[in-house]
Amino acid sequence: MPAPTLLVLEADPPPRLGRLTGKARIVSVDEAGLAAELPHADTLLVWDFTSDAVRNAWPGEGPRPRWVHTASAGVDRLLCPELVDSDTVVTNARGIFEAPIAEYVAGLVLAMAKDLPGTLELQRQRRWRHREGLQVAGSRAVVIGAGPIGRAVAGTLRALGVTVAVTGRTARPGVHGADQLDRLVIRADWVVSAAPLTDATRGMFDARLFGLMQPSARFINVGRGQLVVEDDLVAAVSKRWIAGAALDVFAREPLDARSRLWDVPGLIISPHMSGDTVGWRDRLGEQFVDLYELWAAGKPLPNVVDKKRGYVPMHD
Repeated sequence: MPAPTLLVLEADPPPRLGRLTGKARIVSVDEAGLAAELPHADTLLVWDFTSDAVRNAWPGEGPRPRWVHTASAGVDRLLCPELVDSDTVVTNARGIFEAPIAEYVAGLVLAMAKDLPGTLELQRQRRWRHREGLQVAGSRAVVIGAGPIGRAVAGTLRALGVTVAVTGRTARPGVHGADQLDRLVIRADWVVSAAPLTDATRGMFDARLFGLMQPSARFINVGRGQLVVEDDLVAAVSKRWIAGAALDVFAREPLDARSRLWDVPGLIISPHMSGDTVGWRDRLGEQFVDLYELWAAGKPLPNVVDKKRGYVPMHD
């Protein structure tokens, strides 16, 4: 029996798949060639998880891969109605990014509380100006998104002494439902977005929600850029409706050099790097190989996405 065909939507550097030698016929493809190769593939590895190529190429004639894995936590860039309605199994990279993103959020909280951006700027100006920082322990946070990333963020903030409430799609033990978000935001010092991008969450952080926050509150987004109405955030920070914000994700990436966001005082911008630590690509490759070996053996796969919801459901 011939080895299954593994189609890889490539990005640079490519994945290390040496363990699959002899176990799979590996075909690398770029965005332009994806549609032509899909009917011939048994599995698809979306290594270039920043691409919309799968969503664009999936509709069409011919068979499609039985399993698609994306080397990312979010799946919004590959889901389309035809893929959602198909029998194809979709998995994601849950387990790789949670701890790094939680550390990054904690770093942003500490940096904003202690005004580290201001300290670095004053150092650059050679100015000695004493200020008072905020105490993080005892403050309140609400984390929007009850998946593995949101829960890791909540655990790390609790370790700093922050009182944390987590909200999700529906209420369950330890998680508040979406209908409680307004009540929680009103009292929060830190509002952290770690939600998946779905029809229900797109644009949820808008002028209305920013208007509910305390003037002393700060907003952090490590979820998806399209969760935020960016013009509304610019207004909220510029007019001091909220004390500051930090964005690691944006509606369009890379962020255009002409974007207004670069020049907003009190807004920290980072280039979608919160989950990327040294060796992260190797860990993604190792995870996929482990999953492939389970799939080839006919064993159940972890990290299976509920395609209609757009994320991996939590069962605990």
